[in-house]
Amino acid sequence: MNGLMNKTSAMFAVFHLYILVLCCSSSSSAEAELAAPQNPTMITLNTNYTLVWTWDQGSEEPSGVTFTTQCISRFKLKTRSPKWLTVCKETSQRSCDLTGLNLHYLSIFVLQVQATKNGRHSKWVRIEFCPDKEAAVGRPSSIRLAAAGGALDVSISDPQTSTNSSMREHLPKLYFRIAYWEQSDVRQVKSVDVEVNMVTLSDVKAWTWYCVSVQSRDDFYNKSSSFTSPQCVQTEGSVPWWQIVLCFLGSLLIVVLVVLLFVFGSHQCYHLCKSTLSPRDQLPSHIKQHLFDSLGSDLPRLVLSDSESELLCDRVTVCPQSSVLEIQNPSAAPPAGLEEDSRHSRQNSSSSGDSGVYSAGGTSSTLQPNICPSFTDVEHHCKASSHSEHVKMLKMDFIFSPGISAEGDSDVCVCES
Repeated sequence: MNGLMNKTSAMFAVFHLYILVLCCSSSSSAEAELAAPQNPTMITLNTNYTLVWTWDQGSEEPSGVTFTTQCISRFKLKTRSPKWLTVCKETSQRSCDLTGLNLHYLSIFVLQVQATKNGRHSKWVRIEFCPDKEAAVGRPSSIRLAAAGGALDVSISDPQTSTNSSMREHLPKLYFRIAYWEQSDVRQVKSVDVEVNMVTLSDVKAWTWYCVSVQSRDDFYNKSSSFTSPQCVQTEGSVPWWQIVLCFLGSLLIVVLVVLLFVFGSHQCYHLCKSTLSPRDQLPSHIKQHLFDSLGSDLPRLVLSDSESELLCDRVTVCPQSSVLEIQNPSAAPPAGLEEDSRHSRQNSSSSGDSGVYSAGGTSSTLQPNICPSFTDVEHHCKASSHSEHVKMLKMDFIFSPGISAEGDSDVCVCES
């Protein structure tokens, strides 16, 4: 009886165990219904790492699906309780940036990603990643060209890490391949491998345009970057003697022209300033006196050209000193000796062609030359006069003008017209 009961309890326990296993397998199959991420791949450049993957949604709706990415060093998986580092947790993007982890360049890491939707989880998908082996090397950060006579100087900057340090810290045997060619002939490309950052290319022609492009390389894992964008520069060379002479003559000519232009301009400016500030033609003294003596102002002023300020000028005749002719009243008979002397005196005056000054006061004395007005003015003056002897002399073609004798008496100036 006891044996039968033991068999029955044993069978009951086996049944319960079967039911429990069946339930666990059912729940596991239900969880596995969600598709797992596919094709996990690392995109790298120097020390920048990004994990990308694809996901086949199948009959599932794309909305509401999230992904979780974890990372751990491979040697830590051998421990009893490895601790995974969650880098991206439940993100909708199908990529995860691992650059911020500062992964050791020579280590090997294990990365895994899982999809989640409405509490259901997919399987973990794992890949291994070794930066030293799989990370791509970038091209030089910059290059500079400079012509050095008949050669070219090429300056190369190392590729940069995510912390702006040189990739030579991780790749000690990093070197560069320089490709250069003539700009006019792209088919003939020359290349040279160098490990230094400053290179001089001497196998070039003088006064020729050359283009240069550089590539980063490492042979340990056969890494190579893309070439940089071509940069072109013209080489130099020795200058021919005729070019030197031509440049010298041209410079000399320019200097001479500049000096002549400066001298000519200075001369013209000097004369302009001199003629403006110190004119050569000076005003007459009486005009200056008139300007300074003008009423209402102590400063000189311009002479106005109106009718009131115009100067009235007449034609004058300067008569030199001549013999004295005494004029007496024709009604009185002159003495015999005096008439003969007067005739002789008039004849001498007419023959010489000079005008004489004759005293009317009865005493003859020497007179100085006087200024006589024109015949018209004297005729007008004489017409206004009531003396008959003046009119008689005008008819005889003589001109009268008032004169002053040496003794202070008023005389008559007679000029032959």
